[in-house]
Amino acid sequence: MNQRPTLLVSACLLGQPVRYDGHSKGLPVTLRETLAARYRLVVICPEVAGGLPTPRPPAELAGGDGHAVLRQAATVRTAAGGDVSAEFIAGAQLALQLAQEQHCRLALLKANSPSCGNLQHYSGRFDGQLVEGQGVTAALLSAHGITVYNETQLDKLLD
Repeated sequence: MNQRPTLLVSACLLGQPVRYDGHSKGLPVTLRETLAARYRLVVICPEVAGGLPTPRPPAELAGGDGHAVLRQAATVRTAAGGDVSAEFIAGAQLALQLAQEQHCRLALLKANSPSCGNLQHYSGRFDGQLVEGQGVTAALLSAHGITVYNETQLDKLLD
């Protein structure tokens, strides 16, 4: 029996309106269908899973990347200065638990997100600038051997 591999996917990429602004960043329907034909999709929004509402204030990593947040050497802050690190860490832990339960070895997460960004995240100054580093969920998944891609890297998942 040839079973499709599982793929953990950011809910916003599948069209669910869970982003901080109450919108989605849904992939085109044809790409969603192609992913669903190739993989068994396991869907999560780590920020919502961690207890944050939709909509919610935008947040950025301050003082380091997701790895630093997990070590409590950096924080996740809103523009007003609120600390939402605990919710981001809780969501990352729930995403990891779900991925492990569902035997996901791959994840497709939203680029540049403070949770899901796998290559970059916003600077923490709310100035629109990107810096290298992973978001909190991407960092935790990567640390546990799950390969994380973003929507600009679909060719690697679909080749």
